[in-house]
Amino acid sequence: MSSINKVILVGHLGKNPELRYLPGDVAVVSFPLATTEFIMKDGVRCEQTDWHNIVIWRSLAESAARYLEKGKLIYVEGKCKTRSFEKDGIKRYTTEIVVDTFTLLGRKSDFEETNDQNTMQEQHS
Repeated sequence: MSSINKVILVGHLGKNPELRYLPGDVAVVSFPLATTEFIMKDGVRCEQTDWHNIVIWRSLAESAARYLEKGKLIYVEGKCKTRSFEKDGIKRYTTEIVVDTFTLLGRKSDFEETNDQNTMQEQHS
C-alpha cells in the first residue's frame, strides 16, 4: 500500500494573504491559519490554538488573494510539506500545508464578492 499525505483543516486566517509572483509569472500566496480546540485541563475548559503555515500556488493563489482576508473562516485540503532553507548561514526547516482546494465558510454576507460555488480548486494541467 502506498503512503497518504493529506491534511484537512478548518480555521481562521491569522493575517491577509500575501501574494507574490516568482520567475515565470507563477503566483504564490501564503498566510497563517489558526485552528482552535477546547480541552479540559485540571477540570477547567481551556482553549488551545495551533498555527499552520499555508501556501497556495498558481491560479488558486490568485483566487485566495482575491477572496480571503484576516479573520475569515475557511476549510482547506492539501499536503504537509517540510522544506529547508538557509538564513544567516544557518540551515532552517519549515513545515507548510500546500493547499489543493479551499472553501470559504460562513454566511454569504461575510464576503464582498459572492461566487455561486465557494469551493476553489487547483486546476492541474
